[in-house]
Amino acid sequence: MARNDREDPLAYGDLHEGGPEDGNERGIIGDTFRRLRGRHSQQQHDTGFGPGYGSSQTSQQSDYNTYGGGPQPQYNQSPYQQSSNQPYSNTHSSSAGGMSSLFDKFHDVLHGIGSEINQTISGQGPTHSHTHAGADCEDGAHDHGSHSFGSFAAERYGNDVKWFVDGCSYMWAVSRALEQATESIWILDWWLSPELYLRRPPLKNEQYRIDRILQAAAQRGVKVNIIVYKEVTQALTHYLYSLLPRSTDSITSSLSRLGLAVTFKSLETVEAETPLMAPPITVSSSHTKHALENLHPNIAVFRHPDHLPDSQTLQSSFLSSLQNLSLTAATASKLPGNALKALYGANEDVILYWAHHEKLLLIDGHIAFMGGLDLCYGRWDTNQHPIADAHPEDLNKIVFPGQDFNNARVMDFQDVVNWQNNKLDRSTSSRMGWSDLSICLAGPVVEDLRAHFVERWNFIYDDKYAVRKDQRYSRLAFTENTAGLLSSQGGGSSNGQPQQPFSQPSPYNQQQFYQGASDSQETQQPYANQPYEQKTGSTPLYPPPPQSYRGIEGGNSEGDERSLSQDNRHHPHGHNPMASMGERVTDDIRHMRDEYGRSTEHHGRLHGHQKGGMSCQIMRSCAEWSHGVPTEHSIANAYISVIQDSEHFIYIENQFFITATSDRQRPVKNKIGNAIVERILRAARAGEKYKVIVMMPAVPAFAGDLKDDSSLGTRAIMEFQYNSINRGGYSIMETIAKAGYEPTDYIRFYNLRNYDRINCGAPMREAEQRSGISYDNASQQYDNAIGAGYGDNSHGQAGYGYDAQYQRYQQGVQQMGDRYGQGKGRWDSVSECYMLGGEDIRNVPWENGNLAEIDAFVSEELYIHSKILIADDRIVLCGSANLNDRSQLGYHDSEICILISDPTPLPSLMNGRPYQASRFAATLRRQLFRKHLGLLKAQDMERPDANSEPIGVPNDYDHGSREDEAVTDPLSDNFLNLWNVTARRNTDIFGQIFHPVPHDSVRNWKDYDAFYAHFFNSPDSKAGTKDGEESGDKKMPKAPSKYKWGHVVAENFSPGEQGVREVKEMLAGVRGTLVEMPLLFLIEEDIAKEGLEFNAFTEEVYT
Repeated sequence: MARNDREDPLAYGDLHEGGPEDGNERGIIGDTFRRLRGRHSQQQHDTGFGPGYGSSQTSQQSDYNTYGGGPQPQYNQSPYQQSSNQPYSNTHSSSAGGMSSLFDKFHDVLHGIGSEINQTISGQGPTHSHTHAGADCEDGAHDHGSHSFGSFAAERYGNDVKWFVDGCSYMWAVSRALEQATESIWILDWWLSPELYLRRPPLKNEQYRIDRILQAAAQRGVKVNIIVYKEVTQALTHYLYSLLPRSTDSITSSLSRLGLAVTFKSLETVEAETPLMAPPITVSSSHTKHALENLHPNIAVFRHPDHLPDSQTLQSSFLSSLQNLSLTAATASKLPGNALKALYGANEDVILYWAHHEKLLLIDGHIAFMGGLDLCYGRWDTNQHPIADAHPEDLNKIVFPGQDFNNARVMDFQDVVNWQNNKLDRSTSSRMGWSDLSICLAGPVVEDLRAHFVERWNFIYDDKYAVRKDQRYSRLAFTENTAGLLSSQGGGSSNGQPQQPFSQPSPYNQQQFYQGASDSQETQQPYANQPYEQKTGSTPLYPPPPQSYRGIEGGNSEGDERSLSQDNRHHPHGHNPMASMGERVTDDIRHMRDEYGRSTEHHGRLHGHQKGGMSCQIMRSCAEWSHGVPTEHSIANAYISVIQDSEHFIYIENQFFITATSDRQRPVKNKIGNAIVERILRAARAGEKYKVIVMMPAVPAFAGDLKDDSSLGTRAIMEFQYNSINRGGYSIMETIAKAGYEPTDYIRFYNLRNYDRINCGAPMREAEQRSGISYDNASQQYDNAIGAGYGDNSHGQAGYGYDAQYQRYQQGVQQMGDRYGQGKGRWDSVSECYMLGGEDIRNVPWENGNLAEIDAFVSEELYIHSKILIADDRIVLCGSANLNDRSQLGYHDSEICILISDPTPLPSLMNGRPYQASRFAATLRRQLFRKHLGLLKAQDMERPDANSEPIGVPNDYDHGSREDEAVTDPLSDNFLNLWNVTARRNTDIFGQIFHPVPHDSVRNWKDYDAFYAHFFNSPDSKAGTKDGEESGDKKMPKAPSKYKWGHVVAENFSPGEQGVREVKEMLAGVRGTLVEMPLLFLIEEDIAKEGLEFNAFTEEVYT
């Protein structure tokens, strides 16, 4: 519907008639030139630039309605930026003289470097925009014929797909599949941590550490092939400096080093801040390679790409370009360009920026795992996402050993080979929760994943490893299989029906067990060094889990089974809005069942039972550097096409959201944002109800105070994201508003956040007193004992190497008994309290010890790492690709993705009307919604259900439950009200208790100081003022922190026990982890400040 100016008087800002194309560039050259020209212009015209790019005009007050007409948050300013900035003119006064011309040349050269590097690496010219839905680019560089989206792979039928929400279920399934591999294990990963435990707690699952599982497989004859991303290291800078000539004259030498200094300053920022390289230097692919290859000759690990040019390349290209320069003002301006072009353009094998980002696991060529989850530290998590892991009454209950207890916002991984050099103190700090998703597949589509891996492996082998003549390395063979293809795509039967899957034992027979699994010694002891008799022709098929843990309703028999209508203790005002809403939806759902028939049993049948199975197609982002092929960006094409073709809604979860609505938003190139805008405007003009819900992290997961200079990269990414959403003049929301419609009627953005309580009370104090050992020291010794990265203790026997400090601490604990009414670790985490059936936080016991209870509560953003799009409850896009240029353009990071269409019907509702959804898409979307809303029970890591088994055991979902019905219709006013009221309530509670940033009340750096920095400054942190006041060149040290990162701002509450009761009363209102995205955060500021580090050269990396 058209926007009503009476309801929305703000008109969403000035809409920025100017834009980046007008020359408003960032970086040392652009910034310096603007300062110089600004001073010159001020002398002539008594005018100058404003204090910052992002200053806002005064705005009127406006109300923004929630989807469902719930409470209306009041804002003092529109979330769509109103800026008074005017881009500077491209016309320069001649009176600026030669210096102006010099800076112009510096600016122009520097701006063109990034795109020229990309064109050289990818082999594509400037017309190759990668921004449209079609398969053919303007230069015809990568036409893949009749395959949809321009993909290398065709659509295949007859597949089975299973989803896994979060790392606990996924990694359990991976461990099951790995231990039953018979022929081959292929892994393609951004980062793989050999010491990662796939099952928890570690002490009970020592054989399920990745290195031990892979060693066991290799010992029984399985060939293991692994490809990992080879990270950029800071050694690059020193290496290049060492290759500079020593015999040049002093002027040339100085200029050479000056040019490199400019370059390296940018590169150091890249290495420290790059989004998909984080943790950039600490991802030790060398450790992964050598730790695994040393286990068995059947394990081969490739690292790629290589980033360093060889000495010959530098001597012949880079240095000669410096030595041949005529040292005039005119030619000096060419120095940065020539230097960089020689460094990155002369040799196509030099790949500095981009990463292999796929997450792919293939077992015996029949089973595949893919999605967003890497097999590395920090990814394992349960659906309630506990962020406390202190177990003072039993160290053996530690869930996250060593650096796997990580909070990337506080401290990045460092020296992962020696974990002891980088650890958080569990007794005072929280970890960061990790929300993610992956899938498991079987059927003809696995052939295309096999083809992708073989192509990548052989490409790297030919490029790097063939010359080594190492028997460990060899090319892989692959024979194309056309199973599941329609005849129109070159395969299939003559009648146009899809071919049946492979002629092999059917992976869809739930009753068929893996051969010999029940009595196999290898299965019982997967790490035993025994000869392996390979079973030819066998297919890994997995039995159903024991009945004791089948199904959601068959969970832990202990405790109550609360549902929406059974308990309202979490609602401070004595009523449960979700229950009443659920009751209103129930009758509609049951009426629809009468019309369509029963939707499904509670423990539904296997996907794909009907003829043909699921339709799947693989897409990817790859290019010459990553895969040895012409650029393919079929993932971007699929995103755009699915959005354009959607009828009712789009649901997106992604780690990043950087996209453009037009060419004026450079440097961002992908046009997924334009597809969103076009689809929304089409719905608005037709008067249709259409929604886009986007879930993304509030802050990129990089360590540091946002105000510190070291956080420039984090702020740069945030700026690009806000410019994609609601700022800068061409954002999605601004474009919709400019067309005359209210953006929030159609698209909204959300984050996730949770809380926990560190069990550092009386039990920890008494255990330390009785043992004479601090909990932190004892827990480090525990990590060392189980081989979690300390020293060389990596043995598979429980108890090996236990240090005396660990033993003394445990002995002290045994003397305590259960004196505190906490059930020996029952309340080591309180994360269940905001989930379905969880205890009311007000009833959880505590006795003060090392910390008062109010100081034991912690909160952190729940990091969204998923890469998924669900359209209309019918189509799913899932894979490794982020929503940014790095993942979508094809010639940057390499990615893999799948489009899933399940023909199995699921009777449902859409906007209150009968609707036939797809079972796979609808159940996955409902599972995610329920998790975010707290409508799932907390997951027990030691009681896996059907959703923790590999393919062959169907996903278990409780269709028809009250919680399911609450999220059935994504367009109903009842659901939208539930979603938005929950997000608003949680946001308000976290804001009052923990003062997290970003937050909507923080519009500028002065607000930031008052709301956050006043309470949480780190004692050793230094940063210049950023509130517009002059401070010269001095860095002003911050005051010591009043509170530790993420802890309660206790001075907001009454002293003593009364304050604790106030905090608990508020926390009792938190349901799930859903919060609103703060679109007004720092809207009055230029988030990524002017400076050397952020320029046209590094923009390509941040987008």
